[in-house]
Amino acid sequence: MTAVRIEDSISLEPEDVRILRALQIDPRAAFAAVGAVLGLSELTVARRYRRMCRSGAVRVVGVVDPGALGQSQWLVRLRCRPGSVTALAEALAQRDDVSWVTVTAAGSEITFAVRSRSREERDDLLGRRLPRAAAVLDLQASVQLRQFVAGRGHYWAALAGVLTPEQESALGSAGVSPFAEQPIVREPASLNAHDDRLLAALAADGRASLVDLAAATGLTPGRASRRMQALLSSGVLYLDVEIAPLALGYRARANLLLRVHPARLKAVGRAMARMPEVAFAAAVSGPHNLHAVVHCRDLDGLFEFTTGRIGTLPGVEAMEISPTMRQVKQVGTRVDSDRLTANPGGPV
Repeated sequence: MTAVRIEDSISLEPEDVRILRALQIDPRAAFAAVGAVLGLSELTVARRYRRMCRSGAVRVVGVVDPGALGQSQWLVRLRCRPGSVTALAEALAQRDDVSWVTVTAAGSEITFAVRSRSREERDDLLGRRLPRAAAVLDLQASVQLRQFVAGRGHYWAALAGVLTPEQESALGSAGVSPFAEQPIVREPASLNAHDDRLLAALAADGRASLVDLAAATGLTPGRASRRMQALLSSGVLYLDVEIAPLALGYRARANLLLRVHPARLKAVGRAMARMPEVAFAAAVSGPHNLHAVVHCRDLDGLFEFTTGRIGTLPGVEAMEISPTMRQVKQVGTRVDSDRLTANPGGPV
């Protein structure tokens, strides 16, 4: 794999991409362990990883799965007045319950995902605040019914083949994506105050040391480690290696809204989950019953992908392509000039 440049200011060398793949397999793997498998020194792995973080190419973050807590996730599309989109998108991105925000339709629409901890919070945002906002002309909201790819499945297929099967096995990979399609949990987990602080610390840095996690939670390092492992095992928490799409050479991003025959919806969603270009795909309510986020090399690649691969899937009846003009937030991480940055959080 050749080096990939982002605006001529940073580049990902082949060794960088191999490190990214190693972290996909084990996001908290020690630099020494990664180096031993890749044939690099611990210092080299640490230096390359920190440089990628500083440049905004990658972040390892802890993410909460709302389904494991019995919470619903809503995908919302706003049509806005000219000149008002930027301020509203920025305000939405500040919210902790909004996981991603994109500006589409040449700057006249905002698409975002929201998962509020309570029905009251959700109704306040979707039922009162946004409909009353002068900037909003129209609001369409769909609830997520089944997720086919996301979580640690982000970019998993895109980096397939970077390491040998032996190297992946040594790092703990079973050879398949760590994300498994899951329905909504019937008996949701509950969190305590220590969990909330632990999740907040991991959202800021998914590779935070146990000492730092202990300081953030008021627990001992051992108890913080055990609680983190319990949250990971229960599916409440996953560790995501979030990569700036441009770092992988993806310059064309889009939201796809598909209408699929109900009998074929699962098959289409699962087929898309195996495609490297698909970062997210979920069955949703509404006239379009499948929503996907895709990344391609360029607009011609987006055309070929949507017509030649998505459009030919049995059961796909209609598709709307909404190219992304600007990504404001993705998987809880702010995006500035295509670079990942920490999200300060806060109310709208």
